[in-house]
Amino acid sequence: MNRQPGQRGGVFQLAALSAATILGMTPWFSATVAAPGMMAEWGTGPATAAWLTIAVQLGFVAGTCLSAGLMLSDRFSTRKLAAGCALCAGVATLLLVRRDTGPNQAIVLRAITGIALAGVYPPGIKIAAGWWRERRGTAIGILVGALTIGSAAPNLLRLGIDVSQWRTIVVAAAVGAMISAAVFALVVREGPFQAPSAPFNPRALRAVLQDRGVLLATAGYLGHMWELYAMWSSIGAFWMYVAAQRSIAPSVAAVFAFATIAAGTLGCVIAGIAGDRVGRPLVTIVAMALSGTCAILIGTLVSAPLVLLIAVAIIWGVSIVADSAQFSASVTELAPSRYVGTAITMQTCVGFLLTIVTIRLVPVWADLWGWERAYVPLAIGPALGIVAMWRLQRSTRAHALGIPLEQLTRGPNTHDQ
Repeated sequence: MNRQPGQRGGVFQLAALSAATILGMTPWFSATVAAPGMMAEWGTGPATAAWLTIAVQLGFVAGTCLSAGLMLSDRFSTRKLAAGCALCAGVATLLLVRRDTGPNQAIVLRAITGIALAGVYPPGIKIAAGWWRERRGTAIGILVGALTIGSAAPNLLRLGIDVSQWRTIVVAAAVGAMISAAVFALVVREGPFQAPSAPFNPRALRAVLQDRGVLLATAGYLGHMWELYAMWSSIGAFWMYVAAQRSIAPSVAAVFAFATIAAGTLGCVIAGIAGDRVGRPLVTIVAMALSGTCAILIGTLVSAPLVLLIAVAIIWGVSIVADSAQFSASVTELAPSRYVGTAITMQTCVGFLLTIVTIRLVPVWADLWGWERAYVPLAIGPALGIVAMWRLQRSTRAHALGIPLEQLTRGPNTHDQ
């Protein structure tokens, strides 16, 4: 990865930022592993477990909405904001292990955790953008790839952890978030390409939303998010179904689920390199075409040779998140420089709001149609996302997205600003 003058330390900062972001987000990932033990102790059912996850999603959406509206990522030191929010997430997570914490209090604490995490991930993207300009897509791709590993990890933790020891898992997640806060505060620094803090401007969000390039990139991102978290949150159940159909041990299904999600790390890095060379719109279009096709095909292969099913699952895992960083990188390049943090936060907010819908719908589709067809509706998102990114590629804003000028395709949207 080539560094520009004044960008010394960029590789170290990206490594530190990746570590801090993964550790800072561990409270979110831990719920997947800890929930069964919590439910057993409290004597509650799957509905409570679902709310422990949904509460984080809703809190995250609320936090990103608040952050975007108040311009927190653009008005204050980004690393200090991330450090404070990671610490808050750690404290809220640690309070879960109190003996007098019950299901209702836990749901509230999970919502608070989600609100706090809204100040960790989007600012992390902004910090990465501040260190890299020429290879920004690759840098953010590495960051998102690291987070993908974190998202996959709970599937492996299920192999060796007794659900009755859920407090150990929760405490580990809380400590991880607190370590993240220390790394953000003491190690991570803003880069040379990060815009200075901007004063509060109630019209900032309007300025971001009026930018056609930002809107098209966000529309593409929404198509991507329609599919991503619905697959991530349910692929474990899908592989358990496959394992039951084939008399495979559940532990093997957990490994397959981990591999499906973790494969996305490779996709993030490859897409980042490609996005910097041929342009982000083309890379996102290819990734969504692949992932949408896999969403349609994978259910039909439940009874096919296992090697074929695994291959399609891995391709899906690689492609479904490969474009994620490229949407974020696109917004950092298209948005007004003084409002980059607000633009990223706004994009993240609406994207995660949409995930709540499909996370809830996939289990419903599985009950209605079986896992053989449950994932088919997810292909709608990539299809619409492709349309948005194709239009962005044909606009005059495309030159800001890593596309060589000689490769730009002029079309009827050349007046877009």
